[in-house]
Order: sequence, then C-alpha cells, then structure tokens
Amino acid sequence: MRIDLHLHSTASDGDLAPGDLMRRARAARLDVVALTDHDSAAGVPEAAAVAEEVGLILVPAAELSSTRDGRDIHILGYGIDPESRAIRNRGRMARRRRRERMAEMVDRLRGQGIDVTLADVEGAAGHERAMIGRPHLARALVVAGAAASVNVAFDTLIGDPHPAFVPTDLGSPVEAVEAVVAAGGIPVWAHPPGDQLGGLLPELVDAGLQGLEAYRAGWSGRRSRQVHRAALEHALCVTGGSDWHGPEKGGTLGEFWVPPRRIRAFLDLLGERVDLPPEAH
Repeated sequence: MRIDLHLHSTASDGDLAPGDLMRRARAARLDVVALTDHDSAAGVPEAAAVAEEVGLILVPAAELSSTRDGRDIHILGYGIDPESRAIRNRGRMARRRRRERMAEMVDRLRGQGIDVTLADVEGAAGHERAMIGRPHLARALVVAGAAASVNVAFDTLIGDPHPAFVPTDLGSPVEAVEAVVAAGGIPVWAHPPGDQLGGLLPELVDAGLQGLEAYRAGWSGRRSRQVHRAALEHALCVTGGSDWHGPEKGGTLGEFWVPPRRIRAFLDLLGERVDLPPEAH
C-alpha cells in the first residue's frame, strides 16, 4: 500500500484541480492520499467524489498556516470535518490575509528593482483560484524574466531567508492546533524545522498536537531520524507526504510514498475517522 499524506490542489496553490489530482494520484499507483490545501478544505468534496470513482482512499485534511517569531509554522489537520466552522472561518481569514501578504511581497520585490505586479501574480494563479501563494508569485517572476524557474525564484528571491519574504500571519501555532481539534481532526506539525523542535514542541503538545511529519520528499535520513526521535520523546505519532504542488516544484507524483508500517500509530488514530482498508492497520 502506497500512502502520500501531503498533496495540494488548485483549492490553494497546487497545479491540478482536486478531481484531476485524484486521477493523477491513482494513475501514479497511490492508494491513500490526503488533500492538504492551505487553510482550506474547499477542494475536498470534488476530490472525494473522484477518489471514490477511481478507487482511491481520500483523507480530508488541510494545512493551516501560523507564525512564530517571524517564521511560518504549518499544522496539518487530518480527518477534519470540511464543513466545520473552524475551517470555514479559517478559509475566509486566509483569503484576505494571503492577498495582503502577496501585495507586501510584491512591493518588496519592486523595491529591489524587480518589475512584477500583484496583477501579474493573480494572472499566474488563474481566475478560478480562491487563494494566491508563493508558487503563483514564483511563476509570475519566471514570466517577468526575473527567475529562470519556479525553484530558482524560491531559492534566490522569495524563499524564507530572503528580504522579500513575508510570513503568512494567520495567528499562532497553538491557535492552528486548536482549530484542527475544533474541526474534529488530528493535528500534525508539517515539516518541522529542527531548530524549533525543542522550544515550540512542548507548547504544541500541551495544545493538543498528536504527530510530526517525519517522512518527506527530499529529506535526508538524518533529518527524518531527528524528527522521529522528537516524536518518540513526546509520545507522538509520525506521518509522511510529498508536499506535492505540481511538476514545477515537486517532481513526479507517486515517486515518493510512505508504507503503512512506518506510520502505523497514525493510521490507527486516523482509522477512527476515515474508513481505511485492513492492510492499513
């Protein structure tokens, strides 16, 4: 059984519509996937309908953004109720804040002499997009000739260490964990930075955190082991996923996957919310 618990669609900043993503995932021989769009579960109904059609097991989820000391911290919520008030309120706030954030990032880039506008970013995102994010800005920078590729745009202009970066600022990590709990989900810290595991982790555990994302495309074994050790120290489960947004910034869907044996404790928790096949337990 092949599992990928971190995928994005056009409901946030992925390349494929939710239904098309499910078809691509099944064609890539994945068996269980989670749709984890940023601060939104709007794509879950479409994804669920297509997943059932193609024989794919879908975990309803979302990736909630938060900020701590000027850095983005992302909390994954698995098995959430997509229609919960907590998730719907989060989505409304995120749409407004993400547009404000993008305008500020564009202003910072223009201050560096880079000719890109908010309209360029919105054009790169497409009219059907509810939210705009850094992948859309990266594409606009490629079109403007300021970067050779989406990856280069992140590496040289808009990644976290660069002057144009602006945190999403949708509240604290504790608030994100609490929102997942309120939506009936399992809170998991997505791609946790190693230098924050010691200080922030106990606080999130007290708020209800239940897991850490320990397996991720592109991570070294050493990085995964570090996160795994932190999970063991705090009696947390571990998860894994590709964080796939599209081929421009994520390789080939299905190249990365996690076997059930590596995330057994999480699957047992998830089985209380999602109908999983026997081989997942």
